[in-house]
This record gives sequence, structure tokens and C-alpha cells, in this order.
Amino acid sequence: MKRFITIALLLASITISANDIVLRYSTEPLKVDIPEWDFDLSVAKMSSPKMKLGDMSAVASVNNVKATHEVFKWMKTNPGVKPYKFMDDMTFAGIPLFVGGIILKSEKNTFRQNTQDPLHANTRLLTHFKSSIDDYSQYFGPVMTVGLKAFGYEGRSDWTRFLVSAGLSYGVMGALVNTIKYTAKEMRPDSSTANSWPSGHTANSFVGATILHKEYGLTRSPWFSVAGYGIATATGVMRVLNNRHWVSDVMSGAGIGIFAGELGYAISDLIFKGKGLLRNDLEGNYNSPSFFSINMGVGLGSKGIGFDFGDLKWEYAEYFSGVEFVNIKFRAATVVDAEGAYFFNKYVGVGGRLRVRTMPAKNWDAISYQPEQANKELTDDLTFFLQQVNGWTDTTPEYVAIKEMMIANSRDMVTEQNISVESDHLSEFAASVGLYFNLPLGKRFSIGTKALVGRSIMQELDLDANYKGNIKDIGFNMNIVDGEPTSLEITRFNSTKENYDVTWDFMTMGGKTSFTYGTGISLTYRYKSNFSWKVFADYDYSRKIFTLKHDSYRYLRVATPHMEELYAALSLDFDPLEFEKTKKMHYWTIGGSFTINF
Repeated sequence: MKRFITIALLLASITISANDIVLRYSTEPLKVDIPEWDFDLSVAKMSSPKMKLGDMSAVASVNNVKATHEVFKWMKTNPGVKPYKFMDDMTFAGIPLFVGGIILKSEKNTFRQNTQDPLHANTRLLTHFKSSIDDYSQYFGPVMTVGLKAFGYEGRSDWTRFLVSAGLSYGVMGALVNTIKYTAKEMRPDSSTANSWPSGHTANSFVGATILHKEYGLTRSPWFSVAGYGIATATGVMRVLNNRHWVSDVMSGAGIGIFAGELGYAISDLIFKGKGLLRNDLEGNYNSPSFFSINMGVGLGSKGIGFDFGDLKWEYAEYFSGVEFVNIKFRAATVVDAEGAYFFNKYVGVGGRLRVRTMPAKNWDAISYQPEQANKELTDDLTFFLQQVNGWTDTTPEYVAIKEMMIANSRDMVTEQNISVESDHLSEFAASVGLYFNLPLGKRFSIGTKALVGRSIMQELDLDANYKGNIKDIGFNMNIVDGEPTSLEITRFNSTKENYDVTWDFMTMGGKTSFTYGTGISLTYRYKSNFSWKVFADYDYSRKIFTLKHDSYRYLRVATPHMEELYAALSLDFDPLEFEKTKKMHYWTIGGSFTINF
């Protein structure tokens, strides 16, 4: 710098002296070689073009030496591409998703986390559902983006800018996820490790979807964005179905992924400015409210379904109405939609919605019990029949002797009971159509509502049971007069040397196909002409018939081979209990949407 200032001052003095000489002694302009400076990568290169000292504008340009700093001149940059400003593309849409996950953390209070509790050691209901798709789908965004670039399909950035942007995005995501994971130490639903919140798979998937959206969705086609965010949403749902994450983990993971992707690109825009940009953003019509969206939300309301003996499919069931059999409660539901509408003008349109609502059950204690309970239940049933048929009381000597004999010999009838889950949730699939309404609040904001009608089907909640124990040899005497038992005696209830091991459908619960009616309100922020983020609150109503099939006695067919004969003599059977209940369902769904406008 000192040399530069010295040379500049020297040149200035030479220029002034030369001008004085020309003006005083010559009519011809004097020509001298003046060095011109050109800075490239902060290294000065000198050239010596000839310059007329009489050209005062040239002298001025010498006095104001121009230095150009083309630090990234090797990067490919297409002409006419508008450079981005720092945080020019930040929407901060990930922040409400992350906060929503924090709010939902209270839904993690289920006994499946209590792995050290011996009372529930055999009812840690780990679902049999398992898919490894989410281990691969989380990489869809980067694989798709790199593949398109490798085949020469230009997106937003050249290779250098893209790699830096993606690297920054994944770096921010990784730092946030791991810092929170190993600070919060939230237990996973399957009780495997204490690093559940937030979901790393979901964050990874959403940061990749944001990269694909930035590179190709904004510049080539919105459907690249739909594909990226759609698969990212499916990845998050799969993490819940695989029993690896809670809904709150997935919501927060999605928020971190979107935020990290946007921040990574914002930092890259600050570094590179206009260098390495290949395409401008697509331009659409800000006035068109027609849309297609991918929605993800949390379902609230109608969080329990109870069955009493009055709901039995039995002619005398009405006499037992009000006597509760089981009340199955549910955690907050995960809700995923694909929704779209075509508007005839700014205000009115028609469209439809495909919605999947998944409600995981949480109070498994209510529908499973311990081996000791199973053994006691059989003893209680048989002693009850003894009292009813013979007219005995609790103090009748014959009754007391038989009951003591049965209690002593029934302890090993069921030695191990395990409840496993084929499906630990009710899933409702609904397709609806109807009218959509839009109220513009300016160029970027609008309020929307809708009126929908459709049909819904439901996938069953399904539990299996596995019982192990000792086969019992039961003997009895019974007198029957006019088809009615008049006396009953249990002559033996002995343990054998044979064991049994039986697995069967313990319980299934589902719902019949029904009509569903829906409405809702939404606030849309259009941050680009073709893209919007939306927050919404939906209400859905249906009058649904729920069914429950509970088969708790199936093991007795093999554990007590002669028991079925006794039950048949008493006009009883081992058939499962079947319930049917009509319930009005009120659902609220709160969530966010990624939306493309066309």
C-alpha cells in the first residue's frame, strides 16, 4: 500500500509537470507511457498503454485508479441472472414447526417408556410394523439434486456455489440437531435410546428437500419442490409408524431442516453475491389463488373411544349398558394431506383433499393384564358358576374346599403372557371435495376457508397375544334337568407335565366407512409468485361406527382341554366378545403447508 501511494503521488506530479511543459513550450501534445493498474486476486498487474497528456479525462482516470476484485472469477455465471441479497429468500417457515414440536412434547407420557417397571415388563407393546424405507428416503433431496446437475440440467447454482450452499445447510442442521438431542436426552417411544427429540432423519430429509426446492423448484418447476417436501413428509410419518419417534420429534425435525436449508443458502448468497448463479426464479401470477399443497399437522379432539357391555352384539346387552369394558385413549394424531383447488376468480374455486390421520393408542394397560390376573380370572369364573348352580355361599364348606384346590393348582396355568402389536394406531383415510374461498389481503397475504364432504375408511388397531404355561386336567360332574344345570362339582384341577405355547389375535378395533364433513381457516403468505407457506386450522366431523373384537379366552382351548365341555354344558363358549358403538367424532387439525400456486 505504501508503494502504491508513493507511485500514485509520483505519477500525479509527473502529470502536472508534463502539462506545464506542453502548455509553455510546445504546440504538439507530449506523449508518455503511463502505467495502468489492474488488480486480480489482490495482485497488481501493470500495463503501459499510451496516453495523451492533454486528455484531462484520461488524467482523471489515472488519478482514480480502478481496482477490480474478481475473487470467484472461475465460477460459471450466466448473464442476466439477478443476484440474491443476504437473507433475501429466508421465509422462517421452519420456526413455527419447531415451536409446535416443543408444545407437543407433553404427548410423550406413556408407560412404554418405563422399561424398568417389572409390573409392565410384558406389556411394552413394541409394534411389529417395521420399514427401512425412511433410512433411504431421507436422502432423496440431495441425490435428486446431484443427479440432475450431473446430467447437465442447470439449476440455481453452479457446482461450487451449490456445494458450499449444501454444505452450510447440512452443517447448520447437524449442529442444531445433535446439540439439542444430546442436551434434551428425550427417550424414544421404543425405549431404545435417549436421543429422540428432534428427529434427525426428518431434519435430514427436510434440509435435502429445501436444497432441491432452492435449486430446481424455484428455477425450473414447482413439482420438484412438491416431490422433495412430499417425500420428506412421508419420511417423518414413517419415523412415527416405526415407533422410533414421537410426533413432536418429527415436527421439530422438519422445522430445523427447513430453517437450516434456508440459512445455508442465505450465507452462501452473502459470500458469492452474483457469482455462480445460472438461472433466475420462475415468475408467476401473484393474483392467482389456485394451488396444490402438502400439509402436515397435529390432530386434536375425540381422543378416547369407550366400549361398555351394552355395546355387545348380544340380545341381552341392553341390560348391561353403562358397565364399562374398556376405554381406549389416543395420543395426538399425525395428519398428512395432499390438497388442491382451482379458482375461477380471486375468491371462489373448487378442489379436494386426501387426508391420512393416524391416532396411536396409549393406555395399553386397559386392554392387557398380567399372568396372575389371567389365572385368577379363570378361578373366579369357575367358582362363580359353582355358587350360581349349587346355591353355595362363600362359607359353604364344599365351595371353600374346591376354591382352595383350584387356586393352588392354577398358579402355573399361565406362566408367561406377551402382548405384541401389529398396528398400534387407528389410521383414517379420507377423500373429500367441495368449495374453496379466498380473501386477498394484499399481494402476499390471503385468508382462506372451505366446505368439504367426503368418505373415510379406517385401518384397524391390532394386538396379538402369546401365552405359555402348564396344561391342566379338569374333571367335573354336572346334573342337568330340562336343559338347566342343577348341580356342579369340580372333581379335579391338576397340573400335567405338558406345556402349551399359543399365539392368537387378542384384540382388533376399527371403524366402518362413513361420510365426513370438513371446514377450516388458513392464512397464506406468498413469498414467491409460485410458492407459499400456509398455516391452517381444520375441523372435521363424522358419525362413525366403531367395532371391537376382544378374544381373551382363546388360550383356554389348549390350556384346559376339557374346559370347553364344561362351558358348553353351561351354555357358554370361548368365542370372542364383539362390540359395536356409534360415536360422533370431532377432529381439530392444526398445521402448516408447503404450497405451489399456478
